[in-house]
Amino acid sequence: MLIQKENILASIIDLQKHPINEYYFRKKCKAELDKSGVLVLDNFLFKSSIKSILAEAKAQENLAYYCVNEHNVYLEPFDNNLSKSHPRNKTVSSSKGCITDDQVPKKSSLRALYNEPTFKGFLCAVLGETVLYKYNDNLSSINIHYAKEGQELGWHFDNSSFAITLLIQKPKAGGQFEYIRQFRNSDIDDNNYHGVLDLLNGNCTPDKLSMENGTLVLFRGKDAIHRVTPTIGNRTRILSVLAYNSRPDVSLSESARMTFFGKLN
Repeated sequence: MLIQKENILASIIDLQKHPINEYYFRKKCKAELDKSGVLVLDNFLFKSSIKSILAEAKAQENLAYYCVNEHNVYLEPFDNNLSKSHPRNKTVSSSKGCITDDQVPKKSSLRALYNEPTFKGFLCAVLGETVLYKYNDNLSSINIHYAKEGQELGWHFDNSSFAITLLIQKPKAGGQFEYIRQFRNSDIDDNNYHGVLDLLNGNCTPDKLSMENGTLVLFRGKDAIHRVTPTIGNRTRILSVLAYNSRPDVSLSESARMTFFGKLN
């Protein structure tokens, strides 16, 4: 989808519904994120934009690196000094395919949106950041995730303070985003082991997000535990992750790149 530079936002985003360049809209969105830890903007992209991005994602799907990772909810190494039944050593599974930034077409609406100054200004205003930078490596800034039938994202806390995603294609069933806010306090190293154990044993009821294609989600997942339930049916769940840093010249670690992408560059 080729886009004239001066019409970039108006070509991709429904600015009538989501006037991201306006002060009061930004203020309202920030208040919602600060209050609930999540901001959901449905129908953020025009259907034509989603159609174009989905076609690109399907065309590149054969390039996706698929992996299954066994991890704990803290995304930290297991602790041999603790029992296997301790929440730090409880295993959950995550499985998906991923294509990396270098595999996203240069002329993609997705890349145009990612780089657009007004969009980044909106994100800064809502997230309370001064400036946002792309990753310094050529893999990590824009990723597209594929979850086929049975694939899921296990319960976990994020290492970063925020996540930005766009749903490109919802599955026929499953693929439900579930979360519990303020489930730990990372500022004081309170990992809420008791609560995590209850959750993993099925004794907690999480909140759920309903999303349609073209939905933009900003989520604070550092202290909110969350997961995506297994995809049901033969329609792959396709999601784009737009990753930024608050500091320049930051690359994803080599170990993380090998784990998630299967390559370094």
